[in-house]
Amino acid sequence: MNFDIISLDGKKTGSVDLPTNIFGLDIRADLLARAVNWQLANNREWLAHTKTRGEVDRSKKKHGPQKKSGNARHGARSSNIFVGGGASHGPRNRTTSHSLPKQVRALAVKTALSSKAAAGNLIIVSEAALAAPKTKDLAAKLTKLSALNATFIVDSFDGNFDLASRNLPHVKVIPTAGANVYDILQRDKLVLTEKAVSLLVARFSGEESETEAKSEKTAAKKAAASKAAKTEAAEKPAKKAAPKAAKKSAE
Repeated sequence: MNFDIISLDGKKTGSVDLPTNIFGLDIRADLLARAVNWQLANNREWLAHTKTRGEVDRSKKKHGPQKKSGNARHGARSSNIFVGGGASHGPRNRTTSHSLPKQVRALAVKTALSSKAAAGNLIIVSEAALAAPKTKDLAAKLTKLSALNATFIVDSFDGNFDLASRNLPHVKVIPTAGANVYDILQRDKLVLTEKAVSLLVARFSGEESETEAKSEKTAAKKAAASKAAKTEAAEKPAKKAAPKAAKKSAE
């Protein structure tokens, strides 16, 4: 896959060949949904939390006489019917975070990159840098590129570009190491710097080689285990035949 590299002014500065195993995968909506739900669940905070009658720090001493008071017989002020007592069915702090395999997360990011490339919403720029931190100038440049609603994945932060992009409500700048499915899909366009592309390719190529190495180790372990089982099964009849041969020689 050959993509043009352009400057922020819209001029072509070169081209880059994108690997199909990262930018040309089939689009799987189920995989993208799993990754987005995983990210949102891990970022969700549950702040509302009430205490039960066993958690309220109040005296457990019997506060009234057993009889002749005209009130019910209560043993503690921490009961839910008293002011300051525990809550019966109030909200409890909990977590919705869950795990997602590393290989699934990597494949989801590659699928998100592929979806932007397939839809024609991928832009590769030579660098994301400005001479001065002026939002008006950056907005004019991004208007020419049709990237006023975009996620920028950069290899390094430029101070002027970072300051200028903060005032644009639909522009987000993240580092290459922070590339994730939610931020890629949240905006209309995905803008990568030239060096960020090479970093992403190196990152996912390394993960693929790790996966291959793990699968090779697993296959080797299985082969060794099966070989040991076969050897043990072959030795058992020989061990049983040895005592019989010894008996015959004694007779």
